[in-house]
Amino acid sequence: MMRMNIQAVAQRTGVPAATLRKWEQRYEVLKPERTSGSHRRYHENDIMRVEWLKARLVEGFRIGEAARLLGSASGGTPLDLDSLVDEIVAGARATDADRIERALGQAFTLYEPADVILQVVQPSLREIGDDWHEGRVSVGQEHHATELFRSRLRTILEPSRPGPRGTAVLCCAPGERHEIGLLCVAVLLQADGWRIAYLGCDTPLEDAAAVVAEVGASLLCVSASTKELASAVDGKLDELATAGGFRVLRGGLGFGGQPATAALTKIRRAAKG
Repeated sequence: MMRMNIQAVAQRTGVPAATLRKWEQRYEVLKPERTSGSHRRYHENDIMRVEWLKARLVEGFRIGEAARLLGSASGGTPLDLDSLVDEIVAGARATDADRIERALGQAFTLYEPADVILQVVQPSLREIGDDWHEGRVSVGQEHHATELFRSRLRTILEPSRPGPRGTAVLCCAPGERHEIGLLCVAVLLQADGWRIAYLGCDTPLEDAAAVVAEVGASLLCVSASTKELASAVDGKLDELATAGGFRVLRGGLGFGGQPATAALTKIRRAAKG
């Protein structure tokens, strides 16, 4: 997981280093690690805390008030990851967008992105999907919750963020409309130090390959949820990779399916190969 020094955090968030130190020392809302030389190293969730506090200041809160809100997590003890899943699923069953949004906002503010993806987002989506199959939520309620997840994940992606590990282009195969899994992988990759060029649903492969060349990416990640969609693009992907000199990584149920952590490991290995 990437760690940043205080100057990098200040540059990225627009909050001066002196202010970051003050927030840490006076309000204890930041908890950076310390190197052997006592230099601060910030986690991704520290960055999100800074951005959350900055947004509250814009809304008119004083820093002390915002810090108390952050510490109390909407007026009570901060929820653990399992409780956040319960809260999101309950929100989906009640078609309560505010409840889902609050839980997702708390999750990404207080915890590392990888932990949120693996222990909140994916379990919540599985349980909501099970609810739909068993009739506890309607198609409309399932779609409503999914759209809230999609919107939140998209806001986390930062196309201009530097990627010391390299650049990856991510897209869904032509005809593919399901992108939540791909968005999860994109967020994990970004947190792992990759620059992300996210193209989304139903992307012509030639166009995706053109973006790979334009941004100097080393990887093209393609998702398909059915075997039909996967088989339709399999050979073409190999042709484009050979012609463009980049690697292709396939994901989604159409290509056999794999956990997001396995996809991340596979991408790391491919980048080193």
